Amino acid sequence: MSNSGKTTADSKSKIFHGYWILAISVFCLGLFSGSGVGVFSLFVTNLQTGFGWGRGEIMLAFTIYYLLTGLAAPVVGWLVDRYGVREVITSGSLLASLGFISLYALQGLWHLYTAYFFIGIGHSAIGQVSTSAMVSNWFVRRRGTAIGIMSTGIGLGILLLAPLVGSFLIPTFGRQVSYAALGLFNMALIPLAIFVVRTRPSDMGLHPDGIVDDDDNARVETLRLSRQGLSLKIALGTSAFWFLCLTFLISGFSSMGVLQNQVPHLQDKGFSLALATSSVTGLGLGSAVGKFFFGWLCDIIKAKYACALSIVLLATATVVLILIRPGAPPAIIWLYAIVFGLGAGGWLPTMSMLVNRNFGLASFGAILGMISLAQAIGVAAGPFFGGYMYDAMATYHWAFIIMVSLYAIAIPAVLTVRRPKSFV
Repeated sequence: MSNSGKTTADSKSKIFHGYWILAISVFCLGLFSGSGVGVFSLFVTNLQTGFGWGRGEIMLAFTIYYLLTGLAAPVVGWLVDRYGVREVITSGSLLASLGFISLYALQGLWHLYTAYFFIGIGHSAIGQVSTSAMVSNWFVRRRGTAIGIMSTGIGLGILLLAPLVGSFLIPTFGRQVSYAALGLFNMALIPLAIFVVRTRPSDMGLHPDGIVDDDDNARVETLRLSRQGLSLKIALGTSAFWFLCLTFLISGFSSMGVLQNQVPHLQDKGFSLALATSSVTGLGLGSAVGKFFFGWLCDIIKAKYACALSIVLLATATVVLILIRPGAPPAIIWLYAIVFGLGAGGWLPTMSMLVNRNFGLASFGAILGMISLAQAIGVAAGPFFGGYMYDAMATYHWAFIIMVSLYAIAIPAVLTVRRPKSFV
């Protein structure tokens, strides 16, 4: 043992348990993004043809879904702060899996809306609030990088599930089996949550980053860090909180409004479902890289600058999508998708680090949950707005123009954020 009395956790065990926590957080976010967000648009034309519903009516299901992920987020944050992550993730994965499986026997719009109501609550429980709180507790020294790795789950979920569902499950087995498969994927998280997930290293007699200390110094430091920060009540009275809410509400509205309407938009331009689906795959690839990149970047520069950069990439990609014409080469679609994915990769690492650095960890779950609610309102409204604009005008063009214009508000909003003076 060194003179400082500290060694890595590898001296006692081969793998620091925090790495298992990190792996499960990737899986959680992969399910959230892949089964909840990434594949929704792949069912739109199938549902439209099979039931005769309008695209706005179908997109209302996504609006309900994502609105519920946001409305439930503050409650999820409170439950995580009070009771821990394991029970929250277990309950959420069970609820989401049952919602998807019920769609095997889809009865009508009311059923679609009800199922996505419960899927939204379930995915809120396995989403960014639970995983960010868990990973922030297990990693301190390179927290931004750890959150970036965690966040790659969002891109990987889309990257893996979009082609699986859009190019294999739906064409081969149909809509019903595809929904049931999504339910089984979500159910696979339950045993992992029960047997592996722990909220804090102290739950296992460990310390963050795998450090072992024979005296109580590390334990005292861990306790100090977990108590440092502002309460939700105080955070609500700061301008930083409301600028962050505005930033993520707008960026969520515009980015998800484009993402959930890009496949039917490209199909309307004459591109095949397979090629349109490849745009989701490319987006997932870009997002996975972007999540890691922006997590790493938040350890190098201020998180608000990293966030602004991600929004610039989103705006640039949306302009490329607007300019795509029928017969355009697939490379242009992939260029749009990868740049959009890189930009989309920034929201979770930057949101988590902005909350961490401006408000601390004392009420991290509750504060992140409230900001996630603001984002979810935007994310829920964007696809709905795009779908109804299409139903009214038979084109997504003006919806996309409005969405890209709104980024001009989000960028200065995040750059205005300052750490509250009350948080020392």
